[in-house]
Amino acid sequence: MPLSNAQLADLLYGSADNFEDNKQKALRRAGRYALVWEEEAHEILASGRSLRDLPAVGPWVARQIAEWIEDPPEFSEPDPLRSGFITFAEAQSILAEHPEYRGGLRGDLQMHSTYSDGTVPIAGMAAAACELGYEYIAMTDHSKGLRIAGGIDEAELLVQGQEIHDVNAEMSKLDGDLTVLWSTELNLGMNGEADMDPAALKELDIVVGSFHSKLRLKTDQTERALGAVRNPEVQIIGHPSGRMFGVRHGVQADWPRVIEEGALYGKAFEINAQPNRQDLSLEKLQLARDAEVMISIGTDAHSVGELHNVDLSLAAAAAAGIPKERILNFKPLPELLEWVGESRELAASRED
Repeated sequence: MPLSNAQLADLLYGSADNFEDNKQKALRRAGRYALVWEEEAHEILASGRSLRDLPAVGPWVARQIAEWIEDPPEFSEPDPLRSGFITFAEAQSILAEHPEYRGGLRGDLQMHSTYSDGTVPIAGMAAAACELGYEYIAMTDHSKGLRIAGGIDEAELLVQGQEIHDVNAEMSKLDGDLTVLWSTELNLGMNGEADMDPAALKELDIVVGSFHSKLRLKTDQTERALGAVRNPEVQIIGHPSGRMFGVRHGVQADWPRVIEEGALYGKAFEINAQPNRQDLSLEKLQLARDAEVMISIGTDAHSVGELHNVDLSLAAAAAAGIPKERILNFKPLPELLEWVGESRELAASRED
């Protein structure tokens, strides 16, 4: 079998350790981009086209890839830091086998605007989502604890809320079918605690909570993950493990227990479509399937183009056998908001 883009991603990123400076950077960059190449590199080479048409592939990297394809190295198991990631080309094959996952997707439940570290204003992200035929999007700019990513405080959150209201009103005048949900991506602490005033969070349509620090610890962090699940202000656990292609495994925890607890607390776990995250992984998604917990899909888009990465999450859900009825993004907006209310009520009852 010819080398797949997944194998090339592993080779490119791993071989970077044999070089320094610009060559090392070029190989690692190409390794990350291999996850989003729309065609298999071996098919491009066989067709007589240039590998330089692929993103992040210059002349020297193209020669390296061509040599591997023409004379493949012996493969064992990929590095654990680079295994279990679906490539965009592979996602298209999976979705071709499961076309039902392409139909009925109503929204995207994680993205960012210029209020934090996104590159496009709210109105621009909403317009792009309209073109995709979405019914809703959740605007989940970072909260104040993540200042490095432009996290916003309670006062700024109110300003953003007014802008979301104005964007929705303007879209309604233009007969737009899209609703921008007022949300945030909470930065969760070491005990799963929120970094924003609970009173402010109760005003939001939906809340995503994520870990962004201490993700390389090798000690067991089950209690930390359980703290996130039990946090009454959070409905969706964003990129739950915090893994990153080639960089870290993320939070080490008893994930079967954490996911089962999530089902008891009425939470949803995200399949983050950012190519280097893809978190939950396929392995953890199978645990989620068996635990019958709810799943959320968020592209974590920071620009308009990244909205299309949703195929990576859809393919992961299809590959893991997650029923569409257990994926929040397939719910009509009234049903989604009803679920949010039920999740909040269940969390409150467990606090009592």
